[in-house]
Amino acid sequence: MYAKYIKRMLDFILSLIALIVLSPLMLIIGLLVRIKLGKPIIFKQKRPGKNEKIFTLYKFRTMTDEKDQNGNLLPDAERLTKFGKTLRSTSLDELPELWNILKGEMAIVGPRPLLVEYLPLYNEKQKHRHDVRPGLTGLAQISGRNTIDWEEKFEEDIEYIQNVNFVTDCKIVFKTVSKVLKKEGISRYKYRNNEKI
Repeated sequence: MYAKYIKRMLDFILSLIALIVLSPLMLIIGLLVRIKLGKPIIFKQKRPGKNEKIFTLYKFRTMTDEKDQNGNLLPDAERLTKFGKTLRSTSLDELPELWNILKGEMAIVGPRPLLVEYLPLYNEKQKHRHDVRPGLTGLAQISGRNTIDWEEKFEEDIEYIQNVNFVTDCKIVFKTVSKVLKKEGISRYKYRNNEKI
């Protein structure tokens, strides 16, 4: 009952409230991104959602567009500024995903949406991570965020999908806030195509 009807309703209501309450902060971050990193302010990337339906994920931009003498983009590590690192370590770069949640493309809690190019690499069990809407945060994130390997993340994703309930979602949200504030588990970020993966 919760997973089928109530979860989506709560996601809509809470994301709408969050967008309204956090709009001043998002405006300030947007202005800082424009000043420090240039435009566009919002980074967009295609991601697979529920039933592998592709949607556009929104985040605040965290890298510059600096290029070498041949016109090629510099390596990600060289384009990621101190300001960009701060946005990522505090997860403030992910606030625009609230719009994805409001639209019904994502949920507050669920498996994180990975890159489209990974779709052919999943085994039959791992494919079940797309049985639900991807989340802003998930069981894998509170279980180690970016300090556990891919296999462990997938196991956590499947475990969540098999046991979706209100209490678990609440625990994941509260633990996520705690980990972000403590900056736990953020030492092994990997980047690809201007995106944290």
